[in-house]
Amino acid sequence: MSRAALAAVATETKHTEIRKVSLPEVKSDTGILKIEIVGVCGTDVAYYENLKAPMILGHHVVGYIDEVGELASKRWGVKQGDRVVMEEYIPCGQCEMCRTGYYRLCSNTNPRENGIRYGATPIAVEPSLYGGFSQYLYLHPNAVLHKIPSHVPDVEAALALPLSNGFEWMRIVGGIGPGQVVVIQGPGQQGLACALAAKASGAETVIMTGRNSSSERLKLALELGADYTVNVSSENLVDRVSEITNGKMADLVIDVTSGGTDPVVSSLEAAKTGGTVLLGAAKYKRFNDFDLDIIYNKTLTVKGVRGHSYKSVQMAVDFIASGKFPLAMMNSHNFKLSDTDLALRTAAGETDPSRLLVTVSPWL
Repeated sequence: MSRAALAAVATETKHTEIRKVSLPEVKSDTGILKIEIVGVCGTDVAYYENLKAPMILGHHVVGYIDEVGELASKRWGVKQGDRVVMEEYIPCGQCEMCRTGYYRLCSNTNPRENGIRYGATPIAVEPSLYGGFSQYLYLHPNAVLHKIPSHVPDVEAALALPLSNGFEWMRIVGGIGPGQVVVIQGPGQQGLACALAAKASGAETVIMTGRNSSSERLKLALELGADYTVNVSSENLVDRVSEITNGKMADLVIDVTSGGTDPVVSSLEAAKTGGTVLLGAAKYKRFNDFDLDIIYNKTLTVKGVRGHSYKSVQMAVDFIASGKFPLAMMNSHNFKLSDTDLALRTAAGETDPSRLLVTVSPWL
């Protein structure tokens, strides 16, 4: 008799239901993952609130290899029982983007181009188990995964992908190193990850910004290593950065707020001449009456950032495994599979505006 997984299937906007989904037969180049925990991401919330087709959401996945084919075992360097962190990408491995290390931009893993990706693939695509809000996950031949030690607490392991973005944007893209000043706009998952990565990369001064509604997160940023916080609801960011840096301003500013024009403008203003501004918020609108001269006059580098690389995920895994930072405090809620709707609403801020990392443990 074939085995089945219980999964929280998003069947319509803002609604999931628990269903049994058959596990596929494992072939030589595939496998099955028994999911231990999955983090809830803002992308999951976006799909949940604007669902296009029934699917199993969730892509910050940690689990144990349940079954694995012979070829897949050799390719991934894993065996049954190994604990791994999954990347969401399922790239083709052959296109120019994949060949040059930018597989996160491969069209085969872009849902907008009918690609497949963990946490964003309709259940109509067999074998359906492409999401983390489930007891088991299908390991596609092109899946990307990383081993993670067994001593790492599950809620910390679930931080691997958010932290990988921090390392990608701060260290690999931003080139942050000793003696530099970083301003991070937005104290959510991504902002806190950037603060941790910036300090781990040697930044001398990390300044986190937020609003009145983010007061608890600003406190957490200080506990995680940020040097200063700025409440932009009551303080002028540019004045405070000038005061903190004795007029030097920031080497790098990143915007990971919920989007909009104001954080972008203040980011450009807070950067030093010759500095870098990274745009990492997902919902930018068209700018009207925006003076581009500031970019020219200050010879700024302005760049959009999106996703992570294999290297940055491995950096995050090693960082977590070191146990040097109190990462467990970033987890505020953990839910069982039957409460997936509540987990998604909590991550969206509907039930607790001070929520941090929200997770789901399918076997609770």
